[in-house]
Amino acid sequence: MKSVTVIAEDRVGLMADISYVLGKSGVNIESLNIEVVGAKAVISLLVRDPKKAKTILESNGYNTAALDAIVIKVSNHLSDLSKVTEKLTRARVNIDDLSTISTSTSEGVFALRVDKPRKAAKLLGQNVLLNCNSDYF
Repeated sequence: MKSVTVIAEDRVGLMADISYVLGKSGVNIESLNIEVVGAKAVISLLVRDPKKAKTILESNGYNTAALDAIVIKVSNHLSDLSKVTEKLTRARVNIDDLSTISTSTSEGVFALRVDKPRKAAKLLGQNVLLNCNSDYF
């Protein structure tokens, strides 16, 4: 099983809507994790067919993160994201893409695509919310 990540405005009934859309299309949610940052919900869904789930979710207006991303949470202090990127650089892990998913006054959630995802996930440890490159999140 692999995961797919939904990024949406946090609201009452969001999970009910997502589970309905996936369920009516025959996609079973095996496990999930929800993290709310500011007004955004970051929902990690463990499913058997993430490509199908991603297609269904996007066709219903939901934004999803790349399937090969590592999603991290970093405190929103001036140099904390810099510390993360420097740690990866020192370990010779190249960042192919870095996208902001959500930020609040206290923390930010970012999606990283790197050339060495397992090494990056190990290096970033407690900052990792979701490693879409692994079988479990």
